[in-house]
Amino acid sequence: MPHSLPDPQPLESEISISVVIPIYNGAADLPDLLDCLQHQTFPGDRVEYLLVDNGSHDQTATIIHAAQASPHPFALRYLSETDIQSAYAARNTGIRAAQGSILAFTDADCRPQPQWLSALIAPFADPQVGLVAGEITAFPGSSLLERYADRHAVLSQKHTLAHPFCPYGQTANLALRRQILDQVGLFRPYLTTGGDADLCWRILQQTGWKLQLATEATVQHRHRTTLAELRSQWQRYGRSNRYLHQLHGVSLTRAMTGRDYVYRGGRWLLKEIPQAITSGARGRALIDAIADTPLDLLCSQARDQGQRQARLPLAATEIASLAPAPEACSAPASPYPP
Repeated sequence: MPHSLPDPQPLESEISISVVIPIYNGAADLPDLLDCLQHQTFPGDRVEYLLVDNGSHDQTATIIHAAQASPHPFALRYLSETDIQSAYAARNTGIRAAQGSILAFTDADCRPQPQWLSALIAPFADPQVGLVAGEITAFPGSSLLERYADRHAVLSQKHTLAHPFCPYGQTANLALRRQILDQVGLFRPYLTTGGDADLCWRILQQTGWKLQLATEATVQHRHRTTLAELRSQWQRYGRSNRYLHQLHGVSLTRAMTGRDYVYRGGRWLLKEIPQAITSGARGRALIDAIADTPLDLLCSQARDQGQRQARLPLAATEIASLAPAPEACSAPASPYPP
C-alpha cells in the first residue's frame, strides 16, 4: 500500500544544511577533514558542521576548539557523546542539536570534495526525494591493499544501492530531510554496524520518500593498509549482515566451504598465476594480479567469521527518538543562524 508524503520543506535559496560527523580518536584525520569542510563551494552562511566526539582520548577536542578559534572560522560546532560508544549514538547527538532542514553525514576519515554539499543537496529539488547518497571513492594510495580495494570499488555506493533486499546509502556520504526522522526515529544508538542500512530501509519501507544517487557529490575515503585492518573491515561486514538478518530478515551470505577454498586455490595456482605471468604484466600490475585471489579469500573468510559469530544485542533493537536526551552533552550555542 503506498504511503503518503508530508509536505516537504521547499528547496530554496535559503535552505540550511547541518553536516553531522562522528569522531573517535580522529586527531590524525581532522586537519585534512577540516580543510575540506572549509573549502566547500556551498554558501558558508547556510551550513553548520557538527563534529561529535565519541569519547576520544587523543587531541580531537583540542584540534576542533583550535579550529573554532582560528582567524578564519566557519560554522563549526563541537559536541560530545560519551554515554554510548557507537558512531550511531554520536550521529543522534548531532541530529538532535542540528538546526538545518537537510542533514548530511560523512566520517572523520573521509575527504569531501569541494562540490560535495552543493551536489548532494541538488536532488532534493524533487519533492519526492527524501534521501540522497553521494559517491565514495578511494583516497589515493599506493599499497597493495589500497590498490586491491580500489580495483574492486569496495566502498562504492553502487554496491549498497544495488542491495538485493533494499537499496541504501552509507553514512560516509548520505543526506536526508530532517522531517523524515519525526516519522521513523533516529539511528539505533547501540548498533555498532549496519545502522545506515537499517535507517534507510525503515524510511523506504515505512514512508513514500525516494532515495536518489548524486554521482557528483563525492567524498574520498582511506582504504585499509594492513591485513589486520582489512580482516576487521570484512568481519564488520559479516556482523552487519547478521544484525540486519535479525532486524529485517535479510538473507545471510552463504559461507564458503572447504571445497570452495580448494577449488579457488587450485584455480589460482594452476590458471591465474600462469596467466598473470604470461600476460606481460610487470611490477605492481603483476603483483596485483597474483594477489587478487588470496585477498578475495581472506575477505570472504573474515566476512564468514563475522557473520557466524555475531549476535544482535537486545539493546541494539532500540530506536532513538528525535527528542533530546537529557544527558546529552554539547558545547555552548552556535552562532549558526536558525
